[in-house]
Amino acid sequence: MKQLSLKKLMAMLMLVGLVGGLAGCNTFAGAGKDVQRGGEAVTDAARDVQNSY
Repeated sequence: MKQLSLKKLMAMLMLVGLVGGLAGCNTFAGAGKDVQRGGEAVTDAARDVQNSY
């Protein structure tokens, strides 16, 4: 009986870890897109300055 409870606990912990890992991947993907947009803004600003001369 105790092993069955331990198996359920381990399965739940693994599920929580999996969901947390997937959420973390999604967060990193979003952060990467934000950094990319920031880089594009800097590039556009540099082009604007270069074209103004």
